[in-house]
Amino acid sequence: MIREREPTRRPSRRSWPAWTVACGLALAALFCVPLAIEAGSLLAAEDDPVAITDRALSRAFDASAAVNGIEDALRQKDADLAKSFVELADDRRVTVPQELRKRVDVAVEEANSASAHAMNFTRGLITGEPDDVVSLAGTALGDLFVFGDVRDALREGGRYASGEHYDELVLGLACAGIALTAGTYASFGAAAPVRVGLSAVKAARKTGRIGGPMAAWIGRSLREAVDWNALRRASFSIAEPAVAVRAAREAVKVEKAGGLTRLVGDVGRVQAKAGTQAALDGLKLARNPAEVAKLAKLAEKKGSKTRAILKTLGRGAILLSVASFNLAMWILGAIATLFGLVSSAKAGVERMTQRHLDRKRAQRQARAAAMAAARA
Repeated sequence: MIREREPTRRPSRRSWPAWTVACGLALAALFCVPLAIEAGSLLAAEDDPVAITDRALSRAFDASAAVNGIEDALRQKDADLAKSFVELADDRRVTVPQELRKRVDVAVEEANSASAHAMNFTRGLITGEPDDVVSLAGTALGDLFVFGDVRDALREGGRYASGEHYDELVLGLACAGIALTAGTYASFGAAAPVRVGLSAVKAARKTGRIGGPMAAWIGRSLREAVDWNALRRASFSIAEPAVAVRAAREAVKVEKAGGLTRLVGDVGRVQAKAGTQAALDGLKLARNPAEVAKLAKLAEKKGSKTRAILKTLGRGAILLSVASFNLAMWILGAIATLFGLVSSAKAGVERMTQRHLDRKRAQRQARAAAMAAARA
């Protein structure tokens, strides 16, 4: 008698491992997804210094930061910075003690006195080393009438021609300033912001307020825009300043100075909107022209509050606090987590469905076998 072969039972497909993984990934998603959303918004604001600054200030600037910043500025006798902190506090709705406000008002009044203005203007005109808007006005006036640039070109050019140690950036900027001044007159002052920006960059170099990467970039630009061999052959003599001026102007290749012109134009925009000290502080923080352009955008929006922002956030005012690569990895991690969650849930549903179908099939086969046994 041939026995009827029993139907082969498929191995059981348990669904709990897939659902366990899915639950674990769901918990991970609760942590990863909000971070990914935040990372996405940060990446979207990567080129918007105003948005970056507002985000950073919401975490870094409070009543304690405002009071400490004002106190430090007053100790350093920097009334402009103290006032900037007060204005930033008002803008962020941060409370500043009334007594501290009065101290700032007194310091600002003293700094704006006629005698202080006259002294600062004269210092900027003669030395070319400004530290506030008034002294920069003196420096810019001297440069606009070529006095300041000629002074610097004669000093550094004479050292260069004689093989002595000289400041390449100051000499190149002075020569560019001489050439640019003629363009300022020709454009009836339309190029004045660039002219002021160039004076600020030169002053920042002379006072040690340009960072190494930025100084290196300016140096490369000047080597492309200035004929240094022509300068070495030129006569830089105090007895013949007109000859030195002509030599400096002819040595500058204006058509190759486009990048430098944009840089000093952005510095001029920062100075016009946020003040001289903000322009000098920004040059110390920035590492390339793109960052100076971001500073100019920030200054146009924040105005006189820019100094306090730069003091509080540093480079965080124009750059994300975390690398773009890390932000992208957060987003990719969240996507991978969600993908794993969906895949695990799909596998769990498929296994549950398959187990249900297998059970139904087994029941049908059992009933069929029972009916066949009964008929036999």
